[in-house]
Order: sequence, then structure tokens, then C-alpha cells
Amino acid sequence: MNPACLRESFEKAGQGQVFRFWDQLDETSRAALLAEAAEVNLAELKELSAMVVAGKASEISGVSLEGLGPAPYVPLPENGGDAAKWKEARAAGEEALAAGRVAAFVVAGGQGTRLGYDGPKGVYPATPVRRASLFQVFAEKLRAASKRYGRSIPWMIMTSRQNDAATRRFFEENHFFGLPERDVIFFPQGRMCAVDEKGKILLASPSSLAMSPNGHGGSLRAMVESGATKLLEERGIDAISYWQVDNPLVHIVDPAFLGFHVLSGSEMSSKMIPKAYPLERVGHFCTQNGRQLVIEYSDLPAEMQQERTADGKLRFLAGSVAIHIFDRRFVEKMGGTSAERLPFHVAHKKIDCVDEAGRPVKPAKPNSYKFEMFVFDALPAAKNPVIVEGRREDEFSPIKNAEGVDSPATCAKDQLLAWERWAKAAGVPLPAAQKPPFWEVSPLFADTEEEFVRRAKAGEVPPVAEGSVLL
Repeated sequence: MNPACLRESFEKAGQGQVFRFWDQLDETSRAALLAEAAEVNLAELKELSAMVVAGKASEISGVSLEGLGPAPYVPLPENGGDAAKWKEARAAGEEALAAGRVAAFVVAGGQGTRLGYDGPKGVYPATPVRRASLFQVFAEKLRAASKRYGRSIPWMIMTSRQNDAATRRFFEENHFFGLPERDVIFFPQGRMCAVDEKGKILLASPSSLAMSPNGHGGSLRAMVESGATKLLEERGIDAISYWQVDNPLVHIVDPAFLGFHVLSGSEMSSKMIPKAYPLERVGHFCTQNGRQLVIEYSDLPAEMQQERTADGKLRFLAGSVAIHIFDRRFVEKMGGTSAERLPFHVAHKKIDCVDEAGRPVKPAKPNSYKFEMFVFDALPAAKNPVIVEGRREDEFSPIKNAEGVDSPATCAKDQLLAWERWAKAAGVPLPAAQKPPFWEVSPLFADTEEEFVRRAKAGEVPPVAEGSVLL
């Protein structure tokens, strides 16, 4: 759309204030403003803004607790699951991997600001000895899986406008960590503009809109709009393994999880981790009116989070940790323009902006409405969804906070504990006096306990000493 037509479309939509300062801008600033304006879906924004103006913002994000119960899930064999079904699922997952039907997808739009790190979060050093980045850990896991199953596994990486260039540069400087460059697909997350109580788009400056990422649910839309799903279709891929960038323990391609997804004919499958304690700040897998859904901890009353069954277990035990498998066709539907696409949630926030004279405004109270999508909102729309239990100690230890819970220190400790369990299972002696961080296992050497034990039995595990790195 040319500049004149774009400006006209905003005028017709009642959003002409976006170009209020046009005559005062130089050519560079005008180009920047036009580029941002071109991102806006005016028809979609009109629908959302109308609800804000009508005082119905709560209906966009409303959460009902009526008829809510805990969702069923497939338990691990040691927790009562059917070992034969787990074996069957693993075989089906391995078959899908060997057939090249699987792609990986990490949501990596965040910065390391909360960790005191200046750069993309995926660049943050995550391992105890090598200080390998999160991206390197994931790349090595994909290399290990590709070698095991004899097939390339494409890796989609969703960046943000803020970190896209730095992320691409990091991969180029590190030669894509040994992955084929054609198998690493980058695309940025979409954005949504904020509006005031009258539904008018706010300006962050005379030449820029007040915009923010459209939520992790925007990852599905970004996959479609970037053309990534089309590339996957061309390569015969129909299953997409999804995770978030802050969790180095994640099993990127878990064959059993994938097998349950395939055997169930599921459009969306999810990994659940039993809550560590009643009020853990994770989403809750629930069922309501015959559908499965995720209710955030902030939306589920504390008394419900603490309910227990007759045998003393937490009733709402299944925690959502943002590990999913999507059917490609389902992503195309939920991330496209169909009526079944992901819904938006609205938040009333304080956002710095400029007034009608172009003067900076720092509001003392919420002055805007922001819209975002949540990826788990796809679950109620999915056919044959399946939820599978995972082991926290093997699969979930995120790096979210600089200190305390879910910090680099707790994650390093959890990695060391996992490798210690592997060594014990393999009968590999460890030094009596362990001074963390004292060793590390690269996914290139072993990405699972099973692989570590296999290599130990083959005599391929050298003596472990302080500072050891098994590559």
C-alpha cells in the first residue's frame, strides 16, 4: 500500500491522529511511522477497540470458573501409567522422527533484562562449566536427535523486533552451532498497538506508535504470516514441537510425547509437570464443558489451587509449563484469519505516550488498553487434545529470575543433579568431593539418561574429574 493510501485507510478508520505530526517529520521519521502503521490490522483493531469503548473489555479476557475441574492426563509409568502404552507411543514417535515429520519451534523474543543481561535471552550462558548459551544447548539437542533418527529437524526461532538482528548475528558468528543454515528459520513476533479509553491508537512519539508484542499466542500467527508453515508443508512436516527459550532442560523432541500426539490424532498436545507446591505460579490444565483449557494461577482462586482429593493429592495438580506439540494444519487455522483464530486478551496498563501537542506523558494511572494472545487458548479448540506427564527433574528448570527461584543458580543445580542421576544409573563413579560447578554433559555426548547409560556400557564415558566436559 502506498503512503497516501495507507494514511487514507487510517483516516477512514477514525485513526487519523496517527499522522498528526506528519508535516513536522523528516523523511526517515516518516518512513519509520509508515512501516509501523503498515503492521496494524485496522479491521481487527476496530473490533477490539469497540469493546473497550463499550466498556466490555472484561468480556475479551473473561474467565469463568463454572463447571471447572482438573483435566485428565497420561501419567508416567512410575505414577500408574500403562507401560505398554508408553512403549507403543515411543515407537510411534520415533517412526515420525525417522520419517522427517517433525520440526522444532522456540519462542525467543525476550531480552535478558531481568537477569541483568544485555542481549537476547537465548544468548544467555546457561550451563555450569562451558557457559554455553541457551541457543547452543538447544542446537546441540537438535543435532543429537537428527543424528539418532537420521533426519534433519528444521528449527523455527521466533524473535522480536527488539532482538531479531542480534539473534541472527549470534547464530552467524557461531556458524549456526553446526546446524545446516537452511534448517534454521527466523521470523519476528507480531505487535499490537495500544489504544486509549476512546479506542484511539496512542503514539509513543510523534513518529512512532505505542506498540508491544502480541503475546506468546502471536507465535502461531507469526508462523503463518512469515510463510514458515508453508515451508514445513513443502518438507512434509506435520508436527511442531513448541517450547520457550528459558528452559534448557526441555526435551525438544521427546519421542513418547510425540507418539501420544500422533496416536491420538491430536491437533494440540501438552506436557504437564506436577506442581511442586499448591500455589506454584504456573497455569493449570483444566476441563470445562467437555473441553480442555489452561487457567492461569492468577485466575484460579487460591482455595481451588489448594484443594486436595481423598488420597491427599492436589486436585489441580497438572501444571502447564509451555511445552506443546501442534499439528501444522491446526496452526494454520488458529494463526490465520479464520473465525476460529486465537482470541485476544486485554490489559489495562500505564504506557508512556505523547499528547496532542507532542509532549511526553508519563501517566500516574493506567491510560491504555493492550491486546495480546495466549498460546494455550488454542487448547479448547483442538481436536483430540492429549496431556502427558513429564518429570520436573528431567524436563523443567527455567531461567527467569536473577536470584532465588527459577534463577541461573537453581537451573545450574538442576542440570548437575540430572547428570549425577545419569552417572549413578550408569554406574559411573563421581569424585567424592564435588565442588559445583564441577562437570557438564553436552547434549552432543548424551541428551538423555538412556543415551548416557548406553555410552557408559560401551566404555565411552571417561573418568569424571572436576571441570570435566563430556562432548
